[in-house]
Amino acid sequence: MRLSHFRELMEGEFGVVRAGSLAKDHVFAELDGRTVEQAIEAGIDPKRVWRVVCEAYDVPVDRR
Repeated sequence: MRLSHFRELMEGEFGVVRAGSLAKDHVFAELDGRTVEQAIEAGIDPKRVWRVVCEAYDVPVDRR
Protein backbone atom coordinates (compact mmCIF):
# COMPACT_ATOMS: atom_id res chain seq x y z
CA MET A 1 0.00 0.00 0.00
CA ARG A 2 1.32 3.42 -0.88
CA LEU A 3 1.60 5.97 1.89
CA SER A 4 -0.68 8.38 0.03
CA HIS A 5 -3.41 5.71 -0.15
CA PHE A 6 -2.96 5.00 3.55
CA ARG A 7 -3.45 8.68 4.36
CA GLU A 8 -6.58 8.80 2.17
CA LEU A 9 -8.03 5.82 4.03
CA MET A 10 -7.26 7.38 7.41
CA GLU A 11 -8.85 10.71 6.45
CA GLY A 12 -11.83 9.00 4.84
CA GLU A 13 -12.52 6.93 7.92
CA PHE A 14 -11.74 9.41 10.69
CA GLY A 15 -11.83 12.87 9.09
CA VAL A 16 -8.81 15.08 8.48
CA VAL A 17 -8.41 16.42 12.01
CA ARG A 18 -9.03 13.19 13.89
CA ALA A 19 -6.85 11.16 11.50
CA GLY A 20 -3.96 13.51 12.09
CA SER A 21 -4.41 13.45 15.83
CA LEU A 22 -4.77 9.67 15.92
CA ALA A 23 -1.63 9.25 13.81
CA LYS A 24 0.44 11.44 16.12
CA ASP A 25 -1.00 10.68 19.54
CA HIS A 26 -2.37 7.13 19.84
CA VAL A 27 0.21 4.52 20.82
CA PHE A 28 -0.53 1.00 19.58
CA ALA A 29 0.86 -2.01 21.43
CA GLU A 30 0.57 -3.99 18.17
CA LEU A 31 3.04 -1.57 16.60
CA ASP A 32 5.57 -2.18 19.39
CA GLY A 33 4.43 0.84 21.37
CA ARG A 34 4.59 3.22 18.43
CA THR A 35 2.19 5.76 17.04
CA VAL A 36 1.11 5.51 13.41
CA GLU A 37 3.63 8.16 12.42
CA GLN A 38 6.45 6.47 14.34
CA ALA A 39 5.61 3.09 12.84
CA ILE A 40 5.68 4.45 9.30
CA GLU A 41 8.94 6.28 9.97
CA ALA A 42 10.37 3.00 11.32
CA GLY A 43 9.59 1.35 7.99
CA ILE A 44 6.55 -0.68 8.99
CA ASP A 45 4.36 -1.36 5.96
CA PRO A 46 1.42 1.08 5.86
CA LYS A 47 -0.86 -1.87 5.06
CA ARG A 48 0.05 -3.48 8.39
CA VAL A 49 -0.43 -0.15 10.18
CA TRP A 50 -3.86 0.25 8.55
CA ARG A 51 -4.88 -3.24 9.73
CA VAL A 52 -3.83 -2.41 13.28
CA VAL A 53 -5.79 0.86 13.24
CA CYS A 54 -8.84 -0.94 11.81
CA GLU A 55 -8.75 -3.58 14.53
CA ALA A 56 -8.30 -1.04 17.31
CA TYR A 57 -11.15 1.16 16.10
CA ASP A 58 -13.50 -1.55 14.86
CA VAL A 59 -13.55 -0.29 11.30
CA PRO A 60 -16.11 -2.38 9.41
CA VAL A 61 -14.59 -5.06 7.19
CA ASP A 62 -15.99 -3.51 4.00
CA ARG A 63 -13.98 -0.34 4.65
CA ARG A 64 -10.68 -2.00 5.51
